[in-house]
Amino acid sequence: MFVDKAKIFVKGGDGGDGLVAFRREKYVPEGGPAGGDGGNGGDVIFRVDEGLRTLMDFRYQKHFKADRGEKGRNKAQHGANADDMIVRVPPGTTVVDDDTEEIIADLTRHGQEVVVAKGGRGGRGNIRFATTQNTAPEIAENGEEGQERWVTLEMKVMADVGLVGFPSVGKSTLLSVVSAAKPKIAAYHFTTLTPNLGVVDVGEGRSFVMADLPGLIEGAHEGVGLGHEFLRHVERTRVIVHVVDMAATDGRDPYEDFLKINEEIKQYNAKLEQRPQIVVANKMDMPEAEDNLALFKEQLAEDGRELTIYPISAIAREGVQELLYKIADILDSIPDAPEVEEVAEVEERKVYRLEKRDEQDFTITRENDIFVVESPSIERLIKRTNFSTHDGVVRFARILRNMGIDKELRSRGAVDGQTIRIADFEFEFVEKE
Repeated sequence: MFVDKAKIFVKGGDGGDGLVAFRREKYVPEGGPAGGDGGNGGDVIFRVDEGLRTLMDFRYQKHFKADRGEKGRNKAQHGANADDMIVRVPPGTTVVDDDTEEIIADLTRHGQEVVVAKGGRGGRGNIRFATTQNTAPEIAENGEEGQERWVTLEMKVMADVGLVGFPSVGKSTLLSVVSAAKPKIAAYHFTTLTPNLGVVDVGEGRSFVMADLPGLIEGAHEGVGLGHEFLRHVERTRVIVHVVDMAATDGRDPYEDFLKINEEIKQYNAKLEQRPQIVVANKMDMPEAEDNLALFKEQLAEDGRELTIYPISAIAREGVQELLYKIADILDSIPDAPEVEEVAEVEERKVYRLEKRDEQDFTITRENDIFVVESPSIERLIKRTNFSTHDGVVRFARILRNMGIDKELRSRGAVDGQTIRIADFEFEFVEKE
């Protein structure tokens, strides 16, 4: 089964906790702190594997979580960093943040990588907090949580040539004639529901990959019919082969069909209008096809369009070889790959030393008798603070005081015993000048 879109959850590994430990060795009285730092959590990394052709695997596994770092050890030993989690994706995969709809990366080359969820930093052990005033601190940080997010993966077929056109104009028949591909062919609309790929051997050592893309209808750029399921794949093709039913089957107007398809492509992505396009007049073995082709050329001339038209009959294999030579010549004259978005490296999360943060990095509101403090940096500090130790609590209080939060609470009327809420934690305010 061909799957070209998937939504998955990714989470970087949490950092390992720092350790509170002291040297306990013979002949070494007052050995001092010896708790090591925790290891860093693993990153979740997407890597392109050219052997993959679909996002099928993501239908069955939707959660990817990297391992957490190892806790700090005694004797000042650092906990081991966790291994990164490598997730293999097919070439042509676009990674989009599901919440912000920001494109994280556009992965096209084999071996290309991008970090989509950064692992958390390991917590510091008590050896890091020793000072001349406190030579035996019982402080250690918890590991930082890893980054987590929902991402949407969209795969766009990587092909040299894309066959476009209304349903039942003969795209699948053409692909089956020129390659070893065996697309489904039937006398009803939307026979092709997913892209079919075939390698076309032109001869003279030249070949290219052709994609038979699902049929397009009016309004597709807004998602009508197969809509975006079709159009996203056109973006990757180097040459667009526009197949027109010149026999006017079902009473359709070939020129109107030609205009509508181009308008849908333009509305979806204006850059595609500059992509090389070849017009193929198919079904020329049918009655009235010659008359329709003559009228088609007149209408093109009236609109000032200068396009070369290749009349063929895919089913009778007439005119097909000349078409393939022309496609190969165009491919030889243009870059090897269409212009795509550059990979946007995931920004490293900044680690702040909270003691030096600006005093205005928080807001205080009041809900009845409770003061609510909101600050991303303090919330991160809470997660990293071990409140089971006295020294940890004292350090946390000192940081809040240095940030000016105590002073601001007093100015807003906070008194002894008043409840202060930060994130999911509630504290009791203690008046202290």
